[in-house]
Amino acid sequence: MIDRATLVAQVQAQFPTVVVGDESGDLVLTVGRIHLAELAGWLRDEPSLQFTFLNNLCGVDYLGREPRFEVVIHLTSITNVMRIALHVGVPENDPTLPSLARMFPTANYQERETYDMFGIIFTGHPGLERILMPEDWMGHPQRKDHPLGYEEVAFTHNEDLIYANKPFAKE
Repeated sequence: MIDRATLVAQVQAQFPTVVVGDESGDLVLTVGRIHLAELAGWLRDEPSLQFTFLNNLCGVDYLGREPRFEVVIHLTSITNVMRIALHVGVPENDPTLPSLARMFPTANYQERETYDMFGIIFTGHPGLERILMPEDWMGHPQRKDHPLGYEEVAFTHNEDLIYANKPFAKE
């Protein structure tokens, strides 16, 4: 079983550009998108590490920051009883990232969801298409600049006003 300090030393020796950090007790590796697939493959295939399970892959929108988007990937090594997070910055003007779906089958639907909600394109994905929103939906609803939908709730004290301005289907 490998300890955290040894893992950090191995990562820094193999990938000197990776920034090592901590978030809520989990080891965080911030990696450039050009090295993501190589790092993820190494973490999975290195016999002493065996990060073979991708728990979660999701997008984050930091509107006003550069890079605007970030993809967060949590990997688990069951052998070493250890979990790490990979953080990858994705610029707004080129929202692409290499797909991990062929390497980690659980990434398939999670990449599709991140594409659907944030518009991040996973190159090499076997079937990147919308998964939650209708095919004709315009935009990506989890982006912070996407307009919010709102419908006022009718209560007994305001139902006449709400229903007077609400469009209903005709029979």
